[in-house]
Amino acid sequence: MLPSEQMSAIGIRQLGDPILREVCRDFELPREKAEATALREQLLTVAREAMKVLTFTKGIGVAAPQIGVSRAASILVFPDAEPLFLVSPRIVRQADDQDEQYEGCLSFFDVRGMVPRSPSIDVEHSTLSGERVTTTYEHGMARLIAHEIDHLNGVLYLDRMRPGAEPMPVSQYRGTGAPWTY
Repeated sequence: MLPSEQMSAIGIRQLGDPILREVCRDFELPREKAEATALREQLLTVAREAMKVLTFTKGIGVAAPQIGVSRAASILVFPDAEPLFLVSPRIVRQADDQDEQYEGCLSFFDVRGMVPRSPSIDVEHSTLSGERVTTTYEHGMARLIAHEIDHLNGVLYLDRMRPGAEPMPVSQYRGTGAPWTY
């Protein structure tokens, strides 16, 4: 079974599904706290299912549209850290320089693509109580979070690749399990 078929089998929407191109609606917190909390649990369940199917040494992110929900939330799960739940996140600052690394996406997991991204971003996001906070992320964490925020804006990493660049079939990709280098 292809990786994309494995992801589809656990409920991850695949490339071509129109919801992946939608701009997601923000949460109105704290009024919609129950809905955000329920979505957090849905996202966490799917992320854990994906981690049972495949190994994710860099961590894994699942954005709400990837499970068919057009709301601005995503979860990042790491092998040995607490999950990070982002609600209505926005990148409010990014470093001017960029670095290119391969990325994968659960919504088209049969390929990997070289994607330029800023190695440092500030992200404004909501707590479940409705407070807006800003957090700085760097290197691999910045890359993962920027990828997830893109999903909430209907953007896929394919859109971020340099003109003329083509994704590489996962069967040819040799970086699985290797950390990004900075």
